[in-house]
Amino acid sequence: MALSTPSNNKGKGKVIDLTDRAEDAGSSNSSSYDSSSESDSELSDSDSADSVTPEYLESLLEKARRNYRAAAAKEKEAELRKDTEDGEEDVITLGGESSQKPLPPLDPGALPPAYIELGESRFDGPSSVRDPDVELAEKATSSRAVPAPPIPPPELTKSGKPLTHREKKELKNKTAGPDWFDLPAPSEADLPRLYREVEALRLRNQLDPKRFYRKDEGEGKGIKGLPQYFAVGTILPSNTPFGTASADNLPRAHRKRTLVDELVDDAEAKRYAKKKFDDLQAVRGARGKNTLHAKMAMRRGKW
Repeated sequence: MALSTPSNNKGKGKVIDLTDRAEDAGSSNSSSYDSSSESDSELSDSDSADSVTPEYLESLLEKARRNYRAAAAKEKEAELRKDTEDGEEDVITLGGESSQKPLPPLDPGALPPAYIELGESRFDGPSSVRDPDVELAEKATSSRAVPAPPIPPPELTKSGKPLTHREKKELKNKTAGPDWFDLPAPSEADLPRLYREVEALRLRNQLDPKRFYRKDEGEGKGIKGLPQYFAVGTILPSNTPFGTASADNLPRAHRKRTLVDELVDDAEAKRYAKKKFDDLQAVRGARGKNTLHAKMAMRRGKW
């Protein structure tokens, strides 16, 4: 059976053979789903050259849309798989958990002070060590009402009168202060005696030929070169059991009142001093021989 289009639509339509279309449909129903799809595609390809209708075009458009959606879904899935392979972690949720627990806050807030504070470099030891027990004790005692220390009484003179500003300044200058263990300043009457002791210390280079000492700052300036605050101490003997003798202690017979007396009584120092004195006298004597005769000869004229 064949149908033909009217004569006024000539050139716009073509003859469609319905018998062939029916036979093709019957054969496609007897085959499987895969063979039917292949036969439909082949039929559509074979019929495209014979007939083109709006319904057929709409079916092609719908098929193209489905293919586009499938391709877009595959592309999106490939991108997600690539992102996970680059290092992103997959979040796996169990079936029983309806929602994930929130992450804890990263800011810990105000932390207590450290027990040990290190120095600036890694070679320095701990600069300070905090003891919580000591801090608690200080905090507990600080709350208590502690009476203020009493005001010291004013300093008085021998006559019972308070000291003047000038006298207080002189009294303050008598020592170097508590930072220097109240080192005293010697009085002017004791300076000549102390000068001999200090000068003997400064001349220790001449007492031992095998030692060298740095030159003192006030050396060669006399009494004015003495430091403002200084004192001469005495080495105390060490206690020994049952009062026996010790090599660390100087025998009583060798103990003297001053440093100069000890040096004068020292036999080895005396021998070395005498040797140096003889050497100096020999040099001075060689220089002084015929010195006056040479001077007079220089004064005479050449003619």
